[in-house]
Amino acid sequence: MKILLYSHAFAPRLGGVETIVMALARGLSAASASQRHEPMEVTVATPAPRGNFDDASLPFRVVRQPGFWGLLRLLRSADLVHLAGPALLPLFLALILRRPAVVEHHGYQAICPNGLLLIEPTQTVCPGHFQARRYRKCWECNRASEGPMKSLKMLLLTFPRRWMCGRLARNISVTDHVRRRLQLPRPEVIYHGISIASPSSNSTLEPPPAPAPLCFGYVGRLVSEKGLPLVLESAKELDRRGYKFHLKLIGDGPERARLEALTDSLNLRSRVAFTGYLQGEELQRALRDVQAVVMPSICEETAGLAAMEQMMKGKLVIVSDIGGLGEVVDRAGLKFPAGNVSALTSCLERVLNSPSLAGEIGLQARQRALALFSEGTMIERHANLYEQVLRKQN
Repeated sequence: MKILLYSHAFAPRLGGVETIVMALARGLSAASASQRHEPMEVTVATPAPRGNFDDASLPFRVVRQPGFWGLLRLLRSADLVHLAGPALLPLFLALILRRPAVVEHHGYQAICPNGLLLIEPTQTVCPGHFQARRYRKCWECNRASEGPMKSLKMLLLTFPRRWMCGRLARNISVTDHVRRRLQLPRPEVIYHGISIASPSSNSTLEPPPAPAPLCFGYVGRLVSEKGLPLVLESAKELDRRGYKFHLKLIGDGPERARLEALTDSLNLRSRVAFTGYLQGEELQRALRDVQAVVMPSICEETAGLAAMEQMMKGKLVIVSDIGGLGEVVDRAGLKFPAGNVSALTSCLERVLNSPSLAGEIGLQARQRALALFSEGTMIERHANLYEQVLRKQN
């Protein structure tokens, strides 16, 4: 079975889609050596340049910047095409060539011109203007940031993108929330998978000793839709109430300068640390004294990969109860209404008043992650889906 995995984003770039595509390609290549599935020959096609990344070290073939004719040849030779997002050209060519194709929806591009379901001028969740045929609202949403012509182009391209998604063999959603939002035919929900490091899947984590003062953390991109000013405002309120704590913002992005300025204006420099982007052992060291990870998103996260990763490590996660993020955490964490500073402050205060809570709920988070978000389960469900699609095709 020849599987073509197309992803606009891929290594050496770093992000949620890149992480999942890499894990999926590796896992499918390994699964092809097992007795449970038909052997799979995996090829990843991507417009992402190689940079200094060593493609030869991967257990699958990578074709970068294939161009129109190169992409056409790859699609023709594939038994099944998996698109990480509804990229227009490969989606169109797959349908023209009648290749069995599935799209994994990591965003909302099939129902939203900017893919975020976020009204840019007000930074509020979109109620679904495109699906309700309020197209002028869609155009106005992106006009200020993208300009009137580009905003119009983004809107117009959403029509063929959605139409083509409706004609695919399967539409994979990364949470049930995304499935309900997209309302596309032949849906399938497959959660992201996280590798299970130590301890083993049959063991549990011991609650880590609480440091003094307690440390909260955020891990991810510093972008407006993540709602990070809420954390700083909550931190100021806790500081005013006399609590001792630290806050680490781990990551980088276009909002960093604004967030640092807000930190200074709130007189929180003694409480808040900006680490910049970290990975590997540096990231693990930075997280060692973090007792709870805060994710205050104001947009409807499709899944919340960072939350899954921290849950798998047995960390308490405190998240906005919004979109796929609220679904992923469910009752194995603390949740608050998106954008509600007072409710977030109450969650943080609850942990400060009962530090053992971080370990207790962290154990529940680990158990939920093991049951639903293991990498092995993700690979197995994709392999089964591919085989079902091809059997139906034949």
